[in-house]
Order: sequence, then structure tokens, then C-alpha cells
Amino acid sequence: MCKCLLSIDWDYFICSKVKGYSYIENSRNVLDAWYKRYFMLKRQGKALEDLYSLSPEVGVFWEKIRQKFIINPSVKVYISDSHILSYYVARDTRCVVVYLFDAHADLGYGGLRSLNFELNCANWLGKLLKDGVIQKASIVYSPYTFEKPSDFKEINGAYNVEYINWESIPQGIELAAVHICRSGAWTPPWYDVKFLKFVRDSGLSNLEFIDFTPRKWDTRHVSLSQQINYMLA
Repeated sequence: MCKCLLSIDWDYFICSKVKGYSYIENSRNVLDAWYKRYFMLKRQGKALEDLYSLSPEVGVFWEKIRQKFIINPSVKVYISDSHILSYYVARDTRCVVVYLFDAHADLGYGGLRSLNFELNCANWLGKLLKDGVIQKASIVYSPYTFEKPSDFKEINGAYNVEYINWESIPQGIELAAVHICRSGAWTPPWYDVKFLKFVRDSGLSNLEFIDFTPRKWDTRHVSLSQQINYMLA
């Protein structure tokens, strides 16, 4: 049986009314940029939190996963902020198929030439295909995604990529590894507590956190000097 990686991006569950922010993965965008947006909108009489909501699917996700996938209790679960880690997990566990639950396909934005760029959070899945590490990518889009499969027409034509829904996932897929990615540049810090609960709700105990730090979101105790620093970020 082929080895499979289950890769889950927390932004799969995030409903956002915002489109157009620059989301380069760095330490500032993981937290400081969120404070900057908060105070910019507050000056306009708006609330940043009102632009985001969490899907109710988060409460039944693992139950649905177990209806489709076989997860050995000892399977290794990696938790990180960056989705780049999925590239290394798939490679090191010799997975040949990736099942991705995400608001973004991460195949590479800009066609086949984007797969010649260095490995990053936007092309890791495409790089796995290009480098011959995996044979197939199965993508389950978030119901809140702004993307379409046709956005990746060139890559879809070159590699074995399928866009599926829950109903079309076959039963009995045995997992070699699981990666749960927070994608802090895309997902609000006030949901970090629920993210960690989501990890615990998996019921899996063989967890490894890699380059992951829970964020503190406390807008009531931000000094004026901190606000200025955030606005200049």
C-alpha cells in the first residue's frame, strides 16, 4: 500500500472577508501585522475580528477523517507554523501521495516556472511533484477559498493533481504521517487556543512541535509605544 501524508492547514477552517493582504511568511506577519491591522481598523471604527470566523466543521473534522483514513495511534503528527514542513515530512517518510486540506493549493503561483523558485509556503506541494518525491496530490479545498483549480491549469496538466471533496475520498487510506500547519500569517492569533484544541482533539499522542510558538493576543494592554511600533511595521 502506498504511503500517504495527511497535510492540514488551519486556514482551511478560516472564513475571511479580507482579500488582498500581502502574506509573506515572517515573524512580523505572524503577529505584528495582525496588531497593525487591528489598530488601523479601530481608527476607522471597525473591528478586525468581525472580518473572520471559524468554520463549525472544526468540531467534526477528526470524526470525518477517521471515516476515510486509517490512523495508527502511534503515527507521528507534526505541528508547525509554516506549511513548508510538509515537503520534508513527505520526503523523509517516503510518502507518494499527499492529501491536502487547505484554502490554498500551494502548487506554485505563476505556473511551472514558479517550481524553479526556492522552496516556500506557496510552492511546496508543486515542488514535491516536480522533484519526483510524490506521485499524486489530492487537494480538498476549503469552502472559503478564493482559488479555483483552473488557476493551476499548467501545473495540473504536467502532474497528477486532483481536486476532490469529502465524498470522493476513498475509504481505508492508511496514513504514514500527519502535518498540521497553523499558517500564522493567514490565520488570526485569537484563534490559537482553538487551534491547539483542534490538535488535541485529534486524539493522537505522538506529537512534535517544530518552530511553533503560541501567540499572545491582548489588545487591551498594548502601550502607545507598542502601537506606534506596530503601525511602523
